Amino acid sequence: MATSKKKKGLVIVESPAKAKKIAGFLGNDYEVRASVGHVRDLPEKAADIPAAVKKEAWSRLGVNVESGFEPLYVISPEKKKTVKELKESLKNAEEVIVATDEDREGESIGWH
Repeated sequence: MATSKKKKGLVIVESPAKAKKIAGFLGNDYEVRASVGHVRDLPEKAADIPAAVKKEAWSRLGVNVESGFEPLYVISPEKKKTVKELKESLKNAEEVIVATDEDREGESIGWH
């Protein structure tokens, strides 16, 4: 008979130091992971622009000025590994708690 792995709560914080400290308080029922800052941003290079919008004139700007200045957010190349790890952790999560800092950057991380 196969045993099912108990799902845990996933807590996402900004820094690895905070992740370690919070994990010590929460115990084994939670997995605490750090985003290590922003995971998405406007594209820095043409290679970062998704193929679906690459031919649009506005895509070089990273902002669609014809659609209410809608930003084009992409996963930062240096954060692809972090995002992959967070997605993997999410598969085993019963709940997700976004515990980023209470500031503009923390809100941005939580939103993305």
